[in-house]
Amino acid sequence: MKRRDFIQQASIGTALVSLGGLGLQSFTTLEKTKKITIIHTNDVHSHIDPFPPDDPRNANIGGVARRASLIEAIRKENPNTLLLDAGDIFQGTPYFNYYGGELEFKLMSKLKYDVATIGNHDFDNGIEGLYSQLPHANFDFISANYDFTNTAMDTHTKPYKIFLKDGIKIGVFGLGVELDGLVSPENFKETKYLDPIEISQDMTRILKDEKGCDLIICLSHLGYDYHDSKTISDLNLAKATKNIDLIIGGHTHTFLPKPTIVKNLDGINTLVNQVGCYGINLGRIDFYFDANKNKSADGVSITV
Repeated sequence: MKRRDFIQQASIGTALVSLGGLGLQSFTTLEKTKKITIIHTNDVHSHIDPFPPDDPRNANIGGVARRASLIEAIRKENPNTLLLDAGDIFQGTPYFNYYGGELEFKLMSKLKYDVATIGNHDFDNGIEGLYSQLPHANFDFISANYDFTNTAMDTHTKPYKIFLKDGIKIGVFGLGVELDGLVSPENFKETKYLDPIEISQDMTRILKDEKGCDLIICLSHLGYDYHDSKTISDLNLAKATKNIDLIIGGHTHTFLPKPTIVKNLDGINTLVNQVGCYGINLGRIDFYFDANKNKSADGVSITV
């Protein structure tokens, strides 16, 4: 299958998924249902403009302006919406080479991103280069498993952020990929990588038990899956943890037509989603809560 054909098919994939062992019949009384919409990107890699008309794979696809129109329409449909990014905002077009990330952060701020995590390519101008662009970002960066002590980024990220939408408390935490071997040590300096599974267990305990979150999202730049089963990925993170409802991924540029369903440690469904790269697709996950805050979800990948 040609990649472009796959992307076009990906724009129509959707599935209603029960979370927490809830029967779908619980949602027959629609007036009692609350809806939270999560829209997301990953690995945009400084692609500000759409692909040109003569591009052999992605002609006339993507671009920040088109993404903005889609986001605006979704927010009008449901004001209870969060916009998230799973990292690798930088590197890939001359815009980054010239502006160093300023343009990317300014445009994301105009699109009103709520939160983002950090990818390995976001260190391409060094950790000082990332830090220097933070004033242009009107949104927070979250990273629970990067310890930035003794670096320029110290105190400039949070492990998680909590949002309240229509009485639903949503906890979002961030995870980054192992930088050693991917990024020059001089670029990430003394940043320490902490085990994602252990950190996720801490995060879900805090968000679920201490903070009382109704929905927990992991914003991950670990990668969807690897042939080496020992390498941590979104799929095996989902299997090894509990209380994560959705993992929004990046790094591997994986085009999913709809979220993958993975059974967690408790045998409960976790959704894992990723929408490829370069701003070609926009991910959308709708969560539905009944009066008792039991939840279900469906997801779709929208071609921009």
